[in-house]
Amino acid sequence: MTIASEVKQCVASLKGVEAGLSSLALRTQDDEEKRILHETMMVVNEVMKDVHKRVGELEREEPQYKGF
Repeated sequence: MTIASEVKQCVASLKGVEAGLSSLALRTQDDEEKRILHETMMVVNEVMKDVHKRVGELEREEPQYKGF
């Protein structure tokens, strides 16, 4: 597995974590837990954006990785 494909897989995993946190936030009844889950989801989203930017950099640096 190439570095680019591993980084893309990391983005996919982060999307799954974000979706899981969102689901938990919707199902919980406690307002404090909802707030914490939402804040954590936002942090994961920021990390995902940063990693996704890195995917773009990798694709520009190594065109053979584009589309993997």
